[in-house]
Amino acid sequence: MEHKVKIKQVSQVTHDVKQFRLEKPTGYKFTPGHATEVSINKENWKEEKRPFTFTSLNEDPDLEFTIKIYEDHDGVTKKLGTLKPGDELIIRDTWGAIEYKGPGYIIAGGAGITPYLAILRELNKKDKIDGNILFFSNKTDKDIILKDELDRMLGENAHYVITNQDDTRYTSAYIDEDFLRENIRDFDSNFYVCGPPKMTEKIGEILKKLGASADAVTLDDQ
Repeated sequence: MEHKVKIKQVSQVTHDVKQFRLEKPTGYKFTPGHATEVSINKENWKEEKRPFTFTSLNEDPDLEFTIKIYEDHDGVTKKLGTLKPGDELIIRDTWGAIEYKGPGYIIAGGAGITPYLAILRELNKKDKIDGNILFFSNKTDKDIILKDELDRMLGENAHYVITNQDDTRYTSAYIDEDFLRENIRDFDSNFYVCGPPKMTEKIGEILKKLGASADAVTLDDQ
């Protein structure tokens, strides 16, 4: 089913990430970590569907998406970056590969953090966030999405890994086999991995090699 929803607010989160607050259709529900196909309700854009993850919670009065805007190619996110309050999006039924199964390690790359924002916000609200450890990889310090909120929720369990900035304030590294050997204390834990497809696939392979159960590893590309 399709729903046309008006944009109520657009906020700049980082230099290339925007947060969109939207009207919420009556009775519309989703599972934290799930997504919907979104298109722009303008001529020539209505059938250009892209999956985006909700970063709001079910009980919130509005829907929220946190979206990385790619200005370097003429696609949906570049067009989204031009939208203003009053413009309309089309959203559809919800679906998703990521569902919370219990405390564990969250490994995210770039916009791959977005499925976990709603999950972590929900856990934090219910005072059940303990035991979750985040490793969040970005190219540079300025690319880290909603760092202040992640720090508030996770405290010292939020770890930032930077790949392309020599003077980073955080850990300069790649999340590879050596990194995971050094930083994962328990390979019997749950693992939640989301990021660029190659990163997600590679980390999934490494985790299984290091002893993680296939049933305990949840993978999703962003």
